[in-house]
Amino acid sequence: MERRGKQGEKHKRMENKNKKTKIFVLLSISSAASYNPVDFDAFLQCLPKHSDHSVSIAGAILTPNNASFQSTYQLRANNLRILLSATSRPVAIITALHPSHAQAAVICAKRHGFQLRIRSGGHDYEGLSYISDVPFVILDMFNLKSIDIDMKTETAWVQAGATIGELYYSIAKKSKVHGFPSGVCTTVGIGGHFSGGGYGFLMRKYGLSIDNVIDAQLIDANGRILDRKSMGEDVFWAIRGGGTTSFGIILSWRIKLVRVPPRVTVFNVQRTLEQGATELAYRWQQVAPKLPQDLFIRLQPVPINNGGNNKTVRVSFIGHFLGQADGLLRLMNVRFPELGLTRNDCLEMSWVESALNWAGFPNGTSIDVLLNRVQVDRVFYKTKSDYYKAVIPKQGLETLWQVLMDIEDIFVQFNPYGGRMEEISESETARDLNCAFAHRGGNLFKALYRIQWSESEGGINATGRYVEMSRRLYNAMVPYASSNPREAFFNYRDLDVGSNESGETDFEVAKEYGAKYFRNNLMRLASVKAKIDPENFFKNEQSIPPLPTPPSH
Repeated sequence: MERRGKQGEKHKRMENKNKKTKIFVLLSISSAASYNPVDFDAFLQCLPKHSDHSVSIAGAILTPNNASFQSTYQLRANNLRILLSATSRPVAIITALHPSHAQAAVICAKRHGFQLRIRSGGHDYEGLSYISDVPFVILDMFNLKSIDIDMKTETAWVQAGATIGELYYSIAKKSKVHGFPSGVCTTVGIGGHFSGGGYGFLMRKYGLSIDNVIDAQLIDANGRILDRKSMGEDVFWAIRGGGTTSFGIILSWRIKLVRVPPRVTVFNVQRTLEQGATELAYRWQQVAPKLPQDLFIRLQPVPINNGGNNKTVRVSFIGHFLGQADGLLRLMNVRFPELGLTRNDCLEMSWVESALNWAGFPNGTSIDVLLNRVQVDRVFYKTKSDYYKAVIPKQGLETLWQVLMDIEDIFVQFNPYGGRMEEISESETARDLNCAFAHRGGNLFKALYRIQWSESEGGINATGRYVEMSRRLYNAMVPYASSNPREAFFNYRDLDVGSNESGETDFEVAKEYGAKYFRNNLMRLASVKAKIDPENFFKNEQSIPPLPTPPSH
């Protein structure tokens, strides 16, 4: 989840005790989708036959009869809107302890007719890594978390179950002048985060996470472990930006580390509408995408209710500069003097400390907090995304402010493009076999719209009302966002942009959401899918189907 934690401080958090009780009750009365018990027994008997005997798979298999089944299912299901509305649960959870356990899960699920859902950190915004309407097994990659850094080559192998926080921590323990361009939510799993793109506050300097991936290990639909050479360049292209779970299961990524200065500078300047936020937000759109690559400034408006009809919007300008404060101030005084950035607004720190700052931790927090693997402050939420290729006029900003004030339980992020992202065009991405991520040059910024609520604000029973409010905001931005298609960010998954049923993948339906997520890369992705998974074993509601074979004449 690529968001800034402390910018959501106004949103209420549920008490963990009440939250756990509520989840347990609802899950305990849910039932698995109908399946043949004989097939399930055969599936269980199949697993040890196809796994490495040196690491027993028995302890990795959880069924509803296991005492830890409920807690394991809940622990990495991060959207309560999805978790508490699920009408079925998996027939089993395979908590892989060895790569062969993941291989066995593929072979045996395919052989005995169970769908496989792959979960690393559980941050899929629509829960597609842990729900389905057909009989399914969850392959939980969370235990496959090793991070092996080689400072001589400035590279690392990172297993899919490792979190962003663990990656940052491991790099910081090895070097004070290396980092990696990735997200800000530290409990997100690396497996899914990279496969959909992976972005953060270094993207204007170094691009996306996948722009810095140089090899991978992938389990295909036959249970084989493939590396970049054996999978081929087309598949390697597809799994970086095309969503890996359409093509196989990521075991690990090999990444190249990036250089960062010993000290970086962060700031958070806030202005309300009464303090000229509209004019500043309008100016930000013109400035932020054209700033030097070392500077990233996110714009984040949040509605504020001061009581009664006294509402406003507070706009935060959240910055990260690869350098010290003096250099930042000189740059801002020339390029964005309207913001009025001062020395007192600036905080200098190490790169890993800036990652903590972006994640919302107080200054001075030990980096050991990056090792916390599970998100504890779970809420109900609905997220949508947009790309903007033109400046939103002031009238459009005023429309946005009004909708925010009407809804209240929502925040928006505008993340600037330009820099390295502008240097790579969509056509170059395809031609150079870089990666399948399509949203490159031509975008000014990417938008996240997130509405969230707690148990005390209606919980699962309020879902319909809050989802409709998110759609209201989304519709209000139609005149200003990208169009034909209206583009969306795959890692901000949104079933509103189109979806199939759990057990089938209609190509015409897939073209609807695929064009929004992958633009002109969709057909090539479907062609790759036809080569590596022609039987469409790996599928979910928004997966890429195999390219249909033209009828013979």
